[in-house]
This record gives sequence, structure tokens and C-alpha cells, in this order.
Amino acid sequence: MAGPRYLLPTLTVVSAALTAIILGPLLRSGHLLYRDAVSTPRSFLTDTTLGLGGVAARATPQDAVVAAASRVVDGGIVVVVITGGALILAGVGYGRLAARLVPSAGTAGACVAAGLAIWNPYVAERLLQGHWSLLVPFAALGWIVVAADDIRRGSGRRDVAPWAHLALATAAAGFIPTGSVLAAVMLTVILIAPLLRRRRWTGCAATAGIWVLGALPWLTATALGTAPSTTGAGGFAVFGVRAEPGLGTLGTVAGLGGIWNADAVPASRTIWWAAVATLAMLLIVTVGSAWLWRHRTAQTRLIAVLAGIALLTAGLVTLTAVGPVADGLSTLSTHVPGIGLFRDTQKYLALLVPYFTVAAAGAVAYARRWVPAGFAMAAAALLIVAPLPDLAWGVGGSIRPITYPGDWARVSAAVSADHGAVAVWPTGAVRRYAFADGPSLNPLPRMVRAPVTESGLLTVDGVVVDPASGRGAEVDKTLADGGSPSTLAGLGVGWVVVENASPPADLASSATVVFRGDDLTLYRIPGPIADLDASTAARVTVLAAHVIWVSTILLALAATAITAASARGAARRRTPR
Repeated sequence: MAGPRYLLPTLTVVSAALTAIILGPLLRSGHLLYRDAVSTPRSFLTDTTLGLGGVAARATPQDAVVAAASRVVDGGIVVVVITGGALILAGVGYGRLAARLVPSAGTAGACVAAGLAIWNPYVAERLLQGHWSLLVPFAALGWIVVAADDIRRGSGRRDVAPWAHLALATAAAGFIPTGSVLAAVMLTVILIAPLLRRRRWTGCAATAGIWVLGALPWLTATALGTAPSTTGAGGFAVFGVRAEPGLGTLGTVAGLGGIWNADAVPASRTIWWAAVATLAMLLIVTVGSAWLWRHRTAQTRLIAVLAGIALLTAGLVTLTAVGPVADGLSTLSTHVPGIGLFRDTQKYLALLVPYFTVAAAGAVAYARRWVPAGFAMAAAALLIVAPLPDLAWGVGGSIRPITYPGDWARVSAAVSADHGAVAVWPTGAVRRYAFADGPSLNPLPRMVRAPVTESGLLTVDGVVVDPASGRGAEVDKTLADGGSPSTLAGLGVGWVVVENASPPADLASSATVVFRGDDLTLYRIPGPIADLDASTAARVTVLAAHVIWVSTILLALAATAITAASARGAARRRTPR
């Protein structure tokens, strides 16, 4: 196998190949529109995009990044590039971590670690649910652990590079709020706790500051937005981890599966084969764990910490699926702000992956005692890939791009940003379109220049998880009552988009039809429109938070490039001529 010099290129090639096999169908032209995955040709920086609308800032700064990038490149391409880049970086990052902690496994062990990081039920189920953006912090965790370890081991030195790496990875993890929580766990356990024991107060403060910079966009939007800080009852019960066939809850958690939505699961995980797949993965992890225990090194402490994080996370996620515990947490989330961020508990199984990938490298190190490295890698790769064959090609063909009918582009072009917000009829965030496969979120909030009113109402299988609230709830009620233009204008609504349905009676008789097509009809509310959008101060503050976040990434990249160039120059100077 390739030596250390070729480790990163080899990991990149392996990760890129696996990513291409998974995302192949997305390389065609088109856009994503299934479940929570929505991409549009162009999106705009509105209150909704910035997280200042009537719903929680769950996609901040994700939506702003896509909106900014779509000014230059089609938004569909942007989402595919970010998703593919996240998977490649996940493979490289976790492979690099495995090479760091299990050097005796060689490049073969690092490649197996990269394969496990990319090819697993967690990635498959999150892709099927449309949570492409979750893969960004998922990828960042491996890089965070390596950077934190560099700082921990050299905490007495003034080395800029590890801090730059940490800032870059932590900011990437802050792509969505859940990612910041994942990063906080790793930073606290791996870096802050050791620094506290050594009384390295400056290092602790710097680490906390880096985390705040990474989380600043969604923290600011949450503080200044109008969305409720608490959630509805039943969230933990509805979104808790779900046992898969033949595994039980704990076995499902150990196999990195169990997403709450039974429809967002590969076909192979819906039958007894799920147990076979999980046993294959756990065989690798168990063999690797035994080898790591017998061959303790200077890195055993960090490996033990990663194992502890994995065990504690698996236990807590399993515990929250127990009925009384789920009900208690659901009740708590209706009173305590921020608790709802944890209700989709299966997301946090990402914290198991750093240890799992290291253990996979340990399994290769064990197998190398008996067979050549190439055979050991092939056997481990077979145990990873073969039990989950339908992750390939868009998770068994379930993920493929769509083409929006022409009405959507015409409505997007007709809606201006200076005539109030946009309301949608029928109400509700979830849609079923003839041109898309299955349910999806409404793409309109990401497609028009004006903010789209949203009530925050969320129902799952007929159960109201989050009730409607705020201006969005009043707008929805007004439309249900006939759509009085004067009432809508008083609520700051200047446009109403009607999707394949009969318009509310008052709206149809009093508003102006700007566009009427086969799929959409756009009405313009006459008269002055009340300005109930976010204040200029709130917008400027949130935009400033986004700029600081982007600046953190750019400065960290620049520092990384400069230190790498300096290191190469120093190495050349030391090389005898």
C-alpha cells in the first residue's frame, strides 16, 4: 500500500470514488425536491433565509450560503457540490484520524476507516430524509478531533496551525445548529477538559471563542428572530430513534441506524438483513476494539475518550427512546428553550463514528498479522459495503433530480421584494407535487425575493408536533377564512401564491392576478402593505454574524495555507543539496 507521503491523496481518491458511486444520479442536471432536501435555481437573502422568519433557525447559515453561491452558480449545483464535498472530506478526515491513532494499520487501515465513514446507515438514512447539510458537520468531526489532539499535545507551544485547523473545522460544523452541538461535545471532552486540568485558561477561552464564532449566525438569528424558543409536545416521542427489524433499539443505535421516519430508510434496512448488516459492522468494531486494547500506545487515552463518547451517546440515545423518558423530555421541551434542538436524537449518532472508524483501522491492523494489507483491506471493505448495497446510486435510485415546471420561474421573477411578504395557499410546509417523488417541503421560500410567511405548524402522522404560532398562523387563518386582502395587507402580506387549488373566495374577488399558469397562480394584494418584517437592525446584525462566520473560515484557510507553505520551505532548506 502507499506510504505516509501518499496517505492524503490515496484517501481522497478512495473517498471521491465512494462518493461518486453514492451521488452518481445527482450529477445530471436538475434540482433536489424530496422530503427536507430542497434546491432551487436561485435563492435570495430574505428574512426567511437568514433565520429571522416565524420558524426556528434550523437552516442557518446553510440557506444563506446557498443563496449567496446561487448568485454565481445554479443552486442545484451548489447543493450537490456541498454534499459531495462533505462526503469526501468525511472520508479523508476520519481516515486521517485513524492513521493518526492506529499507525500500524497503515494506509489500508485509513482507507477502511474512510469507507466506514462514508458507507453506513447514518449517511444513507440522512440522505433519504433530505438532510444533506447534516453531512457537513458529520464530516467536520474527524478534523476537529485531530486538530484538538494537536493542540492538547502541544498546548505549551505557540503554533498557529492547529488553532487554524480547529477554527476551520468548527466553523464548518456550524453550518447548521446541530453541527455546533456535535462540535461542542467533542471540543469539551477532548480539548477543554484537558486544558482545564492543566489550568490553561487562555486555551479554554480560545476554544470557547472558536465555538462561538462557528455558531454565531444561528445564535444571533435565534436571539433576534420571532420564532418560539420552545417546541410543541410529543417531539421526542415522534422524532426519537426507531428500532429496525431484528435489532431492538440498542442494536439499531449500535448499527448507526434508526431514523424516526420509516420511509427514509434503505430497503435493505427494512427487513431481517438489517441485523446481518449491523452484525458485520459490529464485527469489525469489536475485533478492532480488542486489538486496540491489547496494543495500547501513547494515543490510547484519546482512543478511550472517543470510545467513552460513543458508549455514552449510544446509551443516551437509547434511553431517550423509552416511552416515559421521551414523554418527559417532550414535556420539558415545551417549557425550556433549546431542548427541542435535541429531539431528533438519531442525529447525534454521528458521535459514534470517530471511534468506529478508529476501531475499523484496528481491525485491519489485527488482520495484517495473518494476511497482506491489501487482503485485510478488501475483507474489511466487503463487510462494510456488501451489507448495505442500496446506498449506491442515489440510495437505490431514491434520490434523483427533478425539473421545476415553468410556472415556478415565472412566479419567482414576478414577485418583487418591495411589496410585503408572500403567503401560500393551501397552507402548510409539506407538499406533494406531481413532478416530484413523494412528499417535500415547499420550495417557494427559497425561490422568491420576498420572505414567505410560515406558521411553524408541524404534523407527523396526524400528530401536531409543533403548533402554529405568530404572524404565519394569523395569515393561514385569514386564508382559511376567505383571504380578505385588507386583513392580509395588515399582516404584511403583499402576494399570495395559489398552488393547484381553488383560491380563497375573498382573495379571488378582490386581489389582482399577476400570473396564472397550469401549476401556480400569483395574486398581488392591492393597497399599502404593513411592514411587519424583521427590523433593519436585526437584519444588519444577523448579516454581520454571517460575515464574521465566513471571515473565520477564510482567515483559517489563509493561516493554514501560510503555515503549510512555511513548513514546506523549512523542509526544503533542511534537505541537503
